[in-house]
Parts: sequence; C-alpha cells; structure tokens
Amino acid sequence: MSFAEKIKRTRSGGRKADSMKIKNSLASLKKRHRDNRVVRRKGRVYVINKVQRRFKARQG
Repeated sequence: MSFAEKIKRTRSGGRKADSMKIKNSLASLKKRHRDNRVVRRKGRVYVINKVQRRFKARQG
C-alpha cells in the first residue's frame, strides 16, 4: 500500500485504531496500560502494545 493510499484511506473513514499519538513525552502514555512497552527503532522512541493496539505512540 502506497503512502497516498494510506492517506486516502484514513481520510475516508479508515480505522481509527491505526492512528498513532505523537507526543513530546511518553512517560504518561507508558502508564496507561500494563502491557505498554517503550522501544527504540531507527532513532525514534515508540510506545507499543500488542494486546490493545490503540495505545500506540511516538515521541516527536
């Protein structure tokens, strides 16, 4: 799926669970669920949760 298709899909009512919060600090987001994990990928810091996928976040 190309980048343009992803944008088109989200604007036309795509699943909201796929969206990711972008925050300056992830400390409070880490505590929202017991399964949240802080990981570092490609120089960015992410909060991921494999049980409740809506808790995704990126530091930026």
